[in-house]
Amino acid sequence: MNSNDPNHSPLRDVAQNPEATARYLADVQRVLLDIGKNLETLAHETRVHLRDTHVEGDRWFHARLRAMPVEKALGNVLKNLNNLTEGLEKSAYKRRAHDEAVVNTAKERERKKNPPTLQAAPNPPQQGAQSQNLGYGGPTSIYDMGRESA
Repeated sequence: MNSNDPNHSPLRDVAQNPEATARYLADVQRVLLDIGKNLETLAHETRVHLRDTHVEGDRWFHARLRAMPVEKALGNVLKNLNNLTEGLEKSAYKRRAHDEAVVNTAKERERKKNPPTLQAAPNPPQQGAQSQNLGYGGPTSIYDMGRESA
């Protein structure tokens, strides 16, 4: 495709290549992990500040109770961010697995179209000849084994 084409999307090229998709998702994940570190620091500093904010007449736990909704909201953001980064990792893996499945499906269909030719089995030994290899011709039940092994 031409890059001057108004319908051209750079992500279309990325989506068509599993390695490029994995690289792109890894870059996004790296950025999100950096943001996550900043959000963890912000959550910690916010917690310290809010729990230190006392109003006259407060009992010792009132500041903590007022801080809990804010702490919970920031905790949810961090949890969602962690789920997002895990999802990016899974997506890259599943994208590569999809291409492998397509290749394997094509090979399997080709194999079914052109099955390998089967070779005839070797002739079984004559009934009078005693074979050293018992294999399939050995005793058929535990009662027959007594005569063979004794």
